Amino acid sequence: MEDLVQTLTRGNVTEVKVVLASVAAALAVYQLVLIAVGYGKVRLSFLAPPPAARAHRASGDAIVVIAILVALMCLSVFGFDDDGGAHAIAGVALLSLIAVKVAIVRRGRASGRYLPLLGISVFVLFALTWATSAGEFLADR
Repeated sequence: MEDLVQTLTRGNVTEVKVVLASVAAALAVYQLVLIAVGYGKVRLSFLAPPPAARAHRASGDAIVVIAILVALMCLSVFGFDDDGGAHAIAGVALLSLIAVKVAIVRRGRASGRYLPLLGISVFVLFALTWATSAGEFLADR
């Protein structure tokens, strides 16, 4: 797997991972805006709540795909090294919480009052995971 990732990224695994993680992080911020409109907390003249909620779900699906790709790249090339302890823990917690949230939402019996808490928790873990890897990489440049 490591050779495949090295080939696909032309040896620039860290840079590709940082770009993909940053795109996913930007989409995560967009997610917050979309769901705020979807719940009616923010009103925009050009976006009604139902389309905002549908866009939230669609962009969330894209984020999950990107996050899984980044996780696979990270694990296949870097593994669980000692330097990335907080990053590894945050990443595992993030992917686990995303799986729980998706399972709850897809079952259709989602308890509406807990979804915002789950969503905020996913966002916080996403920000922590990004900051402990891509953020540190960009800060060093």
